[in-house]
Amino acid sequence: MRTVALTINGKPVTAAVEPRMHLADFLREGQNLTGTHIGCEHGVCGACTVLIDGCPARSCITFAVACDGARITTVEGLDDDPLARELRTAFAREHALQCGYCTPGMLISARDVVTRLDHPSEQDIRVAMSGNLCRCTGYVGIVRAIEGVAAARGANGGAAIPGAGRTELGPVGSGHAAAPQSAGAATPSRPARPASAPDTAAPRAAQAEFTPQASFTQAFVVAHPRETVWAFFADVPAVAACLPGASLTGAPTGDHVTGKMRIKVGPMSAEFHGAAEIARDASTWSGTITGSGRDTRSDSATRGRIAYRLSPADDSQATRVDIDVAYALTGAFAQFSRAGLIQDIANRLTQTFVQNLEARLAGGEAQPQAAPELNAGALFFSVLIEKVKTWFRNAFGRN
Repeated sequence: MRTVALTINGKPVTAAVEPRMHLADFLREGQNLTGTHIGCEHGVCGACTVLIDGCPARSCITFAVACDGARITTVEGLDDDPLARELRTAFAREHALQCGYCTPGMLISARDVVTRLDHPSEQDIRVAMSGNLCRCTGYVGIVRAIEGVAAARGANGGAAIPGAGRTELGPVGSGHAAAPQSAGAATPSRPARPASAPDTAAPRAAQAEFTPQASFTQAFVVAHPRETVWAFFADVPAVAACLPGASLTGAPTGDHVTGKMRIKVGPMSAEFHGAAEIARDASTWSGTITGSGRDTRSDSATRGRIAYRLSPADDSQATRVDIDVAYALTGAFAQFSRAGLIQDIANRLTQTFVQNLEARLAGGEAQPQAAPELNAGALFFSVLIEKVKTWFRNAFGRN
């Protein structure tokens, strides 16, 4: 993780981010600025365009850490901008938007065109806007809207600003890039690690320094009294046995436990070895689990924190469990760490955990066994199928 300090829409922001996180995800998931849309994720469609130090740039191919010290303006930051207001009015007047997905990036690029060019012709506008793609409008309304605002600006004595005020040479934001390592400095090499050797947990002091990338909440009801559920949660091996893919690699010692989690996503599989610290407070019926792990084959690492609280449900013989989950994932598996996807998978994983938990609390011989590995790919496709079914139900009104 690296700490960056930047200005977003006029407000200072300091946050810890992974070096691989692109600016679009940082803005959308970290700052809740969802006006920046993600389309192709290859810097082609222009839907993710934002202003970096006043210049348009693709946020899907710009690393957030490269913007340390920069000024970022998203479409939300142009709410009170006079030129952007004129463009929004012109877009509505000329029917320059339909589905609206490309519109935030279009408006930011259009503002740059009107600011930078004096009396642009239709051809000038089409060339300047060629980096922003639209699948709905045919561009005619967009071009007319920009042309009209540019003409009105010229008639009112507005003069173009060469380069739209850009003073730095090189890629946008390059004036804020981290200083390169000196030529004589040695690059520390990563120590070799045997593929079969489990990676033990980070020191306990390091666990406390955990800064999550994302978080979500879960809640479920167990048909057993709170005292029974509380006692069960103290039995770490039993709890681990309810989680698909989870198992312990050693007996718990006090508040410390070591274990592993097997995960499969399509052709990718991993076995995360790690450890966790467990804290429980009987006075508040709450607990916290903070842990970390690493898969040596993919060189992926994860850190997470789970906080839970038990409370009586409407029925005094049932217990409500509220869970807050925060996590960070790096390496090859980080491509599956988006909050929305993780939330959907967590919902399905929670259902499996509750089923196993209910079975173990009820006792008896027919206790379901957790899967030997967490098949996140299968969970993802089940989530996708359910979303498609929901869409059809909403579209055609059928059950």
